[in-house]
Amino acid sequence: MEPLVLLGALATRLLLALHSLVGVWRVTEVKTEPRFWLLALLHLPLVLETALTLKRRRGRGYPGFSPAIFFYLISIVPSLWLLELHHETQHCSNQAEGMSPNIGSKGDFNQTRLMKSANTGTETLLETAKDFVNNLSTVCEKVWTLGLHQTFLLMLIIGRWLLPIGGGITRDQLSQLLLMFVGTAADILEFTSETLEERDVRNNPALVYAILTIWTWSMLQFPLDLAVQHFVCPSSMAAEGFASWFLCQYSADLWNIGISLFIQDGPFLIVRLVLMTYFGVINQMLVFFAAKNFLVVVLQLYRLIVLVLHVQASLRKQPRSLKGEERFPNQPRESRLSPTTRDSKTTEAAPIPLEDFPGTAECC
Repeated sequence: MEPLVLLGALATRLLLALHSLVGVWRVTEVKTEPRFWLLALLHLPLVLETALTLKRRRGRGYPGFSPAIFFYLISIVPSLWLLELHHETQHCSNQAEGMSPNIGSKGDFNQTRLMKSANTGTETLLETAKDFVNNLSTVCEKVWTLGLHQTFLLMLIIGRWLLPIGGGITRDQLSQLLLMFVGTAADILEFTSETLEERDVRNNPALVYAILTIWTWSMLQFPLDLAVQHFVCPSSMAAEGFASWFLCQYSADLWNIGISLFIQDGPFLIVRLVLMTYFGVINQMLVFFAAKNFLVVVLQLYRLIVLVLHVQASLRKQPRSLKGEERFPNQPRESRLSPTTRDSKTTEAAPIPLEDFPGTAECC
């Protein structure tokens, strides 16, 4: 079982690094400057994390946090930023012009394969790969950027699924976490693809930077798995006050509410409202997702109020005897009894002396 864990940990990290290298390659193709290959140095933290995890934890994950996913974000997010900020990314030729070179290149690609069929297998494979890469270069930049965004979210979910889990999360909790990620991925993809396609947004560099910043901030929820970890709280925690009992009993729910309010739905709602009210950018999808974010924020606040009221009600129902025991935890139970109760118990427990009966003395 351990070799499979090591293989899964290594293969998943290699898959993440390969996808990130594709993003670096696209940046160098768009910018036409080889110096952008230096972005590949951002893979060094992922390489170091892979070596340490394989050596110290035998491929197992860390409780509460996934360093592999975090370093994957560090390696690919700068490439996506550069692609979105490139001034030619949002421009694309029409469909007829975009399809004709692809069709012609496909014919050249097939012809090249027939001409190279007589060569050795290795040379044919290399030439085929080279022609395939050349054909990929003819794809519109806008399509490339959108495809990288889509595969980026898919890699986050699939990579989180394939990585070996540690001791802090179970398979059941991991499945819940992945379902949450699938639900949030659609909103994140729409936030970047739909808003950045607006011409008024593209013509405002400050607004583009703000949208990409909020998008990057929303990515920080993927390395975390605290939103599904439930802890068992001892009953003695209730004596420490409302805050301690509330944070201990509903830690997973509070993480879920906090992520929704401060990382995703809350910031997304603010940006969309600013676009509609201040910049006058209004379309059907923008209004729909703004309404969706507003409903999620309201429902999360409603759930927070319900949890607070539930904890307050549970604390009021605590028996007074338990409160007395928690108030004097180091004293014996008899010392906390009233004097009358102690006297009555002493009287009941005292031995009753035997009396001399006349009949007994005569018999003896």
